[in-house]
Amino acid sequence: MVEMNISELDRVDNFRSLQLTLRHRWKTIELFDNSEADILIIPSLSIDQRELQKIEGCEHYEERLLFSLMRLRNPRTRLIYVTSMPLHPSIIDYYLQLLPGIPFSHARNRLLLLSTYDSSLKPLSQKILERPRLLERIRQALRPEKAFMVCYNSTDLEAELSLKLDVPLYAAAPDLQIWGSKSGSRQIFAESGVPHPDGSERVWHQQDLAQAASDLWERQPKLQRIVVKLNEGISGEGNALLDLRPIMNVAPGQASIAERVAAISDRFTTMRFQSSQETWENFSGRITELGAIVEAFVEGEIKRSPSVQGRITPTGEVEILSTHDQILGGPDGQIYLGCRFPADASYRLQLQQLGLQVGRKLAQKGALERFGVDFIAVEQENGQWDIQAIEINLRKGGTTHPFMTLKLLTNGRYDLSTGLFYSQQGRPKYYIATDNLQKDRYQGLLPNDLMDIVAHHRLHFDSCTETGTVFHLMGCLSQFGKLGITSIGDSLQQAEDMYNKVVKVLDEESRSNYQDFPAFSDYGFPMIWDGYND
Repeated sequence: MVEMNISELDRVDNFRSLQLTLRHRWKTIELFDNSEADILIIPSLSIDQRELQKIEGCEHYEERLLFSLMRLRNPRTRLIYVTSMPLHPSIIDYYLQLLPGIPFSHARNRLLLLSTYDSSLKPLSQKILERPRLLERIRQALRPEKAFMVCYNSTDLEAELSLKLDVPLYAAAPDLQIWGSKSGSRQIFAESGVPHPDGSERVWHQQDLAQAASDLWERQPKLQRIVVKLNEGISGEGNALLDLRPIMNVAPGQASIAERVAAISDRFTTMRFQSSQETWENFSGRITELGAIVEAFVEGEIKRSPSVQGRITPTGEVEILSTHDQILGGPDGQIYLGCRFPADASYRLQLQQLGLQVGRKLAQKGALERFGVDFIAVEQENGQWDIQAIEINLRKGGTTHPFMTLKLLTNGRYDLSTGLFYSQQGRPKYYIATDNLQKDRYQGLLPNDLMDIVAHHRLHFDSCTETGTVFHLMGCLSQFGKLGITSIGDSLQQAEDMYNKVVKVLDEESRSNYQDFPAFSDYGFPMIWDGYND
């Protein structure tokens, strides 16, 4: 046992020492210059796979980091992108064609695409570690002194991969991921002085959960609803809403604590789950595995869900990158669907300040790279907004890829004084983005079909005007009828108009009557021609 502990300590020390080398190379991640860099992209969703399965089409979410291909705009950057299953060639071509000022062939020659050819429900990083020959091929393709590794989220799997490849991981160390959990977030908010709803620490059993809810109700006698959250839920899919109004007869002052706890425990089976696939039988079992918290549901007639995104550099500096107003859905508006950039001017600067407070506390804990903070904002009678923090994400969230797409396409800058993003031409840029443009009628559309629609209706991003729509999650389209888009404009209204145009066009092009569709031969190619079959 002692030897195992020493070995584990050595592993952690080696990982930390490797990460220290990022101090000398981290700026290459963001700057467009001629410095040499090898970037290894491991888009592994190394999170609880049962929770992940609540997200339809999750097996294609490895595509969300494909914005990283735009880093090939740096003429001396090389990039390795690994996925569970091979990506359709037209998807790769689409991203490379977005690169301004770089010949397609030059960028393609600096891109190595690798796959595990394994569609099983295991994290990608685990699949790579199980394949020594693939691991060796990745190692041979990298120049260790010029390389770093980027991931979706950091766990022991990514740390092991980093050590085996001798390449530093640009992400928070696995032992710090607790600060991105629901209970860890609440602790960071308390330590950094950021307002947040009343709630509990993590508990592991139904009876303790009922007791925590009762204690919360005792502290907040006017409480009407309570949110129950699995400690490692994703995109709001691990949340449930407990309605207290039907059991007001056991409210504080009306009944004993024991009666209140018993009534709450009985009500758990009637909770409204945010995931359509969730049941109390499954949810209660997950509590014993992941833990859960209870939190006061923030009521309000005019309520929004803004967020702030930041970065902690390898030198310990905290930077604010962006703010968004999140677009939420689900039974009670707790599931992330998309976002608008930037957040409303009435509170975006306040979000930045709160984000800095959280970021500095995370930096003190030793965290690195991306963090995001989600809030609830309720408009008060005086027109001011009451803003309370809800949770921290220590990973690349749903707002990461649209913002990085904008940044990498325009090489612009974020202005802290205004909370706006300006292109190199000095134009403020806005966007609306989603991972969840999903309709049954879109099922059956192939990536090539989408490219044809985009080209015919001129929906693509125009590098001259720096406006238009960028598509992602194209692998989800055929099976799930699901697609991601980021519509970029010179105003939020223009961005929304572009977004609505895309939806309208896709609706029209996916109508049930296919008889009017032109054959591919009408475009000059025989029906059997496939440019990717040799």
